[in-house]
Amino acid sequence: MGKIGDIGFETIHLGHGSGGELTRKLLDSIIFKTFSNSFLDQKHDGSIVEFDKKIAISTDSFVITPIFFKGGNIGSLAVHGTVNDVAMCGAIPKYLSLAFIIEEGLKVSDFIKIVQSIKKAADESGVLIITGDTKVVERGKGDQIFINTTGFGEMHPKANISVNNIKEGDKIVINGNIAQHGMAIMSEREGLEFESTIESDSTNLNYLVADLLDKFGDKIKMFRDPTRGGLGTVLYEIANDISKGVTLKEINIPLEKQVSAACEMLGLDPLYVANEGIFIVVIDPDIEDEVLKLMRNHQKGKNTAVIGEFTNEHPNKVVMESLIGGKRIVSPLMGEQLPRIC
Repeated sequence: MGKIGDIGFETIHLGHGSGGELTRKLLDSIIFKTFSNSFLDQKHDGSIVEFDKKIAISTDSFVITPIFFKGGNIGSLAVHGTVNDVAMCGAIPKYLSLAFIIEEGLKVSDFIKIVQSIKKAADESGVLIITGDTKVVERGKGDQIFINTTGFGEMHPKANISVNNIKEGDKIVINGNIAQHGMAIMSEREGLEFESTIESDSTNLNYLVADLLDKFGDKIKMFRDPTRGGLGTVLYEIANDISKGVTLKEINIPLEKQVSAACEMLGLDPLYVANEGIFIVVIDPDIEDEVLKLMRNHQKGKNTAVIGEFTNEHPNKVVMESLIGGKRIVSPLMGEQLPRIC
């Protein structure tokens, strides 16, 4: 069939979504050739897989402007986002479905870049693309490309992840710098560009999660990745789900200087800026030192820090001690701070 992407067109046409010969050529030359495996090669409407454990399933749709940004693109983002959502359940991701909605006129070369980044991210995450779908819509109706992914994973045998496990005194640990992804997107946008080297933190977190569960089991109370809405919103939601309070120390929250400066320049609070390679883990205080050691020795946790804890005081509220010693209530994100970031 020739090299990957040899479909005879420079841009995507409506005919590529018709279900006919052009669709078959697009799928054969790009999708099937890139993701070839024993499941997908059957070219069936779905795939049959076997699980001998409980499974976690998570689905997500990705719409982002621009589709290419420092540190990744919509393709790698789609894989990382869904792999991480499955991992946050305490599961080991194994399979992904992959569905594209492509706007007529998208450059074939851009589509190939996206597909290849999906392949790379999936390989690095240890997951297979086993089924999917491709649709093409008229110009002006798709904003270049939308991607939907659904992830499937086997529950880790030692996982007992639930907000109901959280007790007073449990520590809140984060694996790295906040607000990287959102500010990387902002740096790419027309009219909002500023000189920086800020890159998206988009990455897979499943191996670090598995290492934590391997060693500490049910002393890991829960995981959560603060994507849309950011760290502040996620902690507020957890506090309200269990009617406990959260105390935060701003000085302990990892934040890169360039990101902090960019947020200040644009009038944004980094607590509400999206992340794609960051997660919080709630742990029993007895294992704090061991958890920090494990995470800081991991590639995806070098900037790990304890940023707060749960308390029975001020239930349903997140209270942060500021850098200058004062305190403020951290409310959830109201409205839209950053459009189209994941």
